[in-house]
Amino acid sequence: MSAQADRLGVLIAPVLAELELSLYDLDYSGGNLRVLLDRPGGIDLGAITQATRRISNLLDEADIISSAYTLEVSSPGLERNLRTPVHFASAIGREVKIKTRPSVEGERRVDGTLIAADETTCEVRFEDGSSRVLQLSDIERAKTHFVGDAAPKPGKGSRPGRPANKSSTTGKKASTSGKKASTTAKKPSKTQPSVEEG
Repeated sequence: MSAQADRLGVLIAPVLAELELSLYDLDYSGGNLRVLLDRPGGIDLGAITQATRRISNLLDEADIISSAYTLEVSSPGLERNLRTPVHFASAIGREVKIKTRPSVEGERRVDGTLIAADETTCEVRFEDGSSRVLQLSDIERAKTHFVGDAAPKPGKGSRPGRPANKSSTTGKKASTSGKKASTTAKKPSKTQPSVEEG
C-alpha cells in the first residue's frame, strides 16, 4: 500500500473493529478509494452498506483527502487478488492463478494449489504433484481461483440414450461466483458545489 493508503487504513481501523470487520485491502489511486472488507463466515450487503456510511462520515470529518474522490467499499469476492504476504498466507490450500514478471525464468503463468507462503515466497503445487517456489517480488499478478461444478443449463443435461454434456460442468464457475457485495459513493471536491439528495 502507498503511504496515503496506509494512513487511510489506520484511520478507518477503529470503525472496522466496531463493526467486527477486517480490512482485506485498500487502494487509493486515480481519485478512487477502494476498500475491501471481510469477516469470518463472509460479509453481506447490510454490513457493506453500514461500513460505507461510517467510513464516508469519518473521511468527511477527518478531511484527509483534499480532492474529489470516489469511495468504493466491497467484499474481496470469491476470487481474491493476492498482493501481500498476509493475502498469500490466507489462501494456502486454495487454487490460485499467478502471472510472473516477464524477467522471471520459466513459465509466466503458474496455476495450481497454493501449499505454502511466508513473507517473501509462495509455493504452488501442480496437478502432476510437482511444485514451484516463487518470490513474491517476482509476481506481477495473483488471485485465488474458484473451481466448482456449475449446474447444467436447462436442456443441456443428459437425457436417456444420450451422453452427458461434460463441458457444462468442467472448468466453469457457478454463475454467482464472481459477484461481490459492494456500494459506491462519490465525494465532491471542495471547490465544486455539493448537491444533497433528499
